[in-house]
Amino acid sequence: MHAVVQAVTDRIIERSKESRAKYLAAMKEARLKGVHRSSLSCGNLAHGFAACSPSEKDAIRGLTKANIGIVTAFNDMLSAHQPYGEYPDLLKAACAEVGSVAQVAGGVPAMCDGVTQGQPGMELSLLSREVIAMSTAVGLSHNMFDGALLLGICDKIVPGLLIGALSFGHLPMLFVPAGPMKSGIPNKEKARIRQKFAQGQVDREALLEAESKSYHSAGTCTFYGTANSNQLMLEVMGLQLPGSSFVNPDDPLREALNKTAAKQACRLTELGTQYTPIGEVVSEKSVVNGIVALLATGGSTNLTMHIVAAARAAGIIVNWDDFSELSDSVPLLARVYPNGHADINHFHAAGGMALLVKELLDAGLLHEDVSTVAGSGLRRYTQEPLLIDGELVWVDGPTASLDSEALTTVDKPFQANGGLKLLKGNLGRAVIKVSAVQEQHRIVEAPAIVIDDQNKLDAMFKAGDLDKDCVVVVKGQGPKAVGMPELHKLTPILGTLQDKGFKVALLTDGRMSGASGKVPAAIHLTPEALDGGLIAKVQNGDLVRVNALTGELTLLVDEQVLAAREADKVDLRSTSYGMGRELFSALRSNLSSPETGARCTSAADEIY
Repeated sequence: MHAVVQAVTDRIIERSKESRAKYLAAMKEARLKGVHRSSLSCGNLAHGFAACSPSEKDAIRGLTKANIGIVTAFNDMLSAHQPYGEYPDLLKAACAEVGSVAQVAGGVPAMCDGVTQGQPGMELSLLSREVIAMSTAVGLSHNMFDGALLLGICDKIVPGLLIGALSFGHLPMLFVPAGPMKSGIPNKEKARIRQKFAQGQVDREALLEAESKSYHSAGTCTFYGTANSNQLMLEVMGLQLPGSSFVNPDDPLREALNKTAAKQACRLTELGTQYTPIGEVVSEKSVVNGIVALLATGGSTNLTMHIVAAARAAGIIVNWDDFSELSDSVPLLARVYPNGHADINHFHAAGGMALLVKELLDAGLLHEDVSTVAGSGLRRYTQEPLLIDGELVWVDGPTASLDSEALTTVDKPFQANGGLKLLKGNLGRAVIKVSAVQEQHRIVEAPAIVIDDQNKLDAMFKAGDLDKDCVVVVKGQGPKAVGMPELHKLTPILGTLQDKGFKVALLTDGRMSGASGKVPAAIHLTPEALDGGLIAKVQNGDLVRVNALTGELTLLVDEQVLAAREADKVDLRSTSYGMGRELFSALRSNLSSPETGARCTSAADEIY
């Protein structure tokens, strides 16, 4: 193993020793209770299978055949999740082929950040992760299931499903992806049109036409944002079948993989031959594997919160120092938009997951000795699935990239590190992703332009007030304040200013898009303004230093001046109601810091 990867893993194991032991003990206790249906009263059980066919009722009441719960995030507004509408019947039929049963255990909400960007609904996005986790637990709480299939892809949906699933860590579970849409117009062209619209050079109709040609069909968006980062993370953590992440929805291979996932879920139950509970698949080593893979591909900054939160649900404690230290040692092997011109389909065609895992394993950057839903050991994930004469088989994956501009090798990396950096200073702690930021833009020291609403920047831009070096500071955007919305509307404006030759950066206690791009963005700042963070005292004209090379984040104002300065109050009057936001106030006020996962503190923290 690479010395740094091993050292970070050992540190996480030691840090998590007590909480992980308590979690595993709790899962062992749950397992020892046996097939839970056996403890149900006749009335309970009759309710549980009332709508089943006679043969399914016999299988469930006999307690000798597996019953697999399906938790689905289907809706047909979300392009990535639209294919899930047909999945339950297919998965049930596949389970029946091996003598088992499957039932839809429940549904979870699935919102699209692409639709809510810049809208009030975005303030529910991060909060929806906790709702999804709780909804997953409700669906699995009926004591009817021996295992589960989890249908989810995008943004908060995968981490929410995973957190909820880990409350039932004694059960085996697989994630079943649906795959990305086929490539539309190049992402670089889409970004160009967005900037031209921001500059007033094209009209709304031209912008909508470009967006429609990019997001054009069922399937996951093809850029490397949070959705595709989720899929890559799940596969490398061994939570879905090898090579299953990026097969298009209408590819015959997709259906074959889905059927195999259902059958494999049955095999992994205690009634099968390969009992593998999800609480063991998610281990300290698999969590490190997930982080390493994300760093090696320039994955979404959102995962710096989601991995922390999901790991904590399994009693594993991870922090940003772990991310940063690993990033310094993990080479960047992929360039997928916004980190390059390729999209996720190009990455898949170039060698995809099989080549990525092989390269990282051979370099000692991934732990091979882990449990996965495909069996023991991560080496299995260097294979890729094929349909040969209608049969699904796995063959050894490629040993060289077929497109070196999208995917490369450890000996010829795009850069020596993963591009994620921990920033520290008197302003607090933040993360910055620089895999798409050119080196000459990685140090910015400039006067602050302070706003408390991303929508205010557009008028300033159109008035020419931003035509200068600046650090745009957006305060009052943290988890407790407004649910930490993504500030995606800032991207075209800041990109335009950078293209004009100005040195610009973003500083915020909110989030940037999972597709953070070419402008340096110090995000997820903690403590947030509402929690007394120094960002609440930043004023227009204050000099701010953002140094992604040294990891420095400093407000260059005399300490005595700062001590005498009043902090701006975060005005929540306009953001605490409307669009359902009033329903989430109690949840929002209990969210932890971004570095601890921006998660709702719970009794589980006391238990394990």
